[in-house]
Amino acid sequence: MLSAEDNDALTRVGPGTPMGELMRQYWIPACLSSELAADGEPMRLLLLGERLIAFRDSAGRVGIMEHRCPHRCASLFFGRNEQNGLRCVYHGWKFDVHGNCVDMPNVPASQDFRHKVKARACKVVERAGMVWAYMGPRAEAPPLPEIEALMLPDVERVLRVHQRECNWLQSLEGDIDTSHFGFLHIGSLDADDVDPETMHRWGVVDRAPDYKVRETEWGTMYAAYREAAPGTYYYRFAHFLLPFFTFTPNGTFRDQVQCTINVPMDDTHTLTYNVNWTRRTPPLQTLKTGEPIPGLNPDMKYLPRTNDWYGRWRLEARRDNDYFIDREVQRHHTFTGIQGIGRQDQAAVECMGEIVDRTLEHLAPSDRMITLTRRRLLMAARQLQNENKVPATVDSAHLYRQARGGAFVAPADIDWLEAYGRNLREAISPLGMLVAQAAE
Repeated sequence: MLSAEDNDALTRVGPGTPMGELMRQYWIPACLSSELAADGEPMRLLLLGERLIAFRDSAGRVGIMEHRCPHRCASLFFGRNEQNGLRCVYHGWKFDVHGNCVDMPNVPASQDFRHKVKARACKVVERAGMVWAYMGPRAEAPPLPEIEALMLPDVERVLRVHQRECNWLQSLEGDIDTSHFGFLHIGSLDADDVDPETMHRWGVVDRAPDYKVRETEWGTMYAAYREAAPGTYYYRFAHFLLPFFTFTPNGTFRDQVQCTINVPMDDTHTLTYNVNWTRRTPPLQTLKTGEPIPGLNPDMKYLPRTNDWYGRWRLEARRDNDYFIDREVQRHHTFTGIQGIGRQDQAAVECMGEIVDRTLEHLAPSDRMITLTRRRLLMAARQLQNENKVPATVDSAHLYRQARGGAFVAPADIDWLEAYGRNLREAISPLGMLVAQAAE
């Protein structure tokens, strides 16, 4: 059980909140690069509870700034994106991508004071098909995270995004809750249905694994393990990486390059980005007959885009239509009656409410990773608040290289971290950037 005070500290992300200030120490994915066209229309952008405007200027540079014009607070969403700047339609004041006022056409030249006016703007970079914003206090931003999936060439990266109508933390906690896979996603699957040659079958044979968890420099990590062939364990490793990254274990460790990012729009809405290497071996997705496992095929269809603050990347299947659950399919074919892993996850985290009341929980041994991750986040937020100390990953972005998620089989007589280190050294890296050993 988590106290109401701690739950509030973990879930609130606006300016001045403990978690909001922690996240502002890092670069934040703001939107997809493809959402902004040179001299195209400005876009409303909700990020960490702040109402912003994003636009791409004539030279292709991206600006992200406070949506209110510094003159009379009219929204720059209605501005004209022209000739390397965004011009407010109220009085014509114009701002460049850095927030500098470059024109005051309604002010006589003798009284012009544009050099004294600046719209509050974020530092911006583009990488991995995304626009990243730095919203923190530093004059010089920290390095971008050296996460393998985010450094892949464009042709070897698959990037998907969707909005979740819930708090960022319950979305993230779904990523680090491994035991739900055997129920929510493949609860109707029998062990006899699975290819006997794949090691992933052990996750169906035993749906109640044991766990190892530990804090790390980058965040937290866990291994869910169960007996496999005699003298071996089937391991599923996954990680939480500060402040909102996860590496899930739904693939083979040696070649799974993946990252999920749960970015708070505000306290009750999250944009979830999924980044995958195109060449990795797929996870458990077929029966031994070669047919797809019922209910797992993706079905991520979007509602039409609108210009309001929540109008981007909303899924058709949502809370108000019960995610198109089919009770007849649930009775006879799949565990949930909801089609697609992503939609199943969406239903599970959103049905808790916009911000789940964690004082009502009764946590189990299977929740050890969730408990540890909450503690790690609270500690990091309070160290920043009380000691002005930032986590190591803010300035040492290479620490993320030590983490990889995925599954493997290893001898039962070796330590779980030794097994992790061995498999990390043997892993395929498209960038050749993984460290040679696991963190100690």
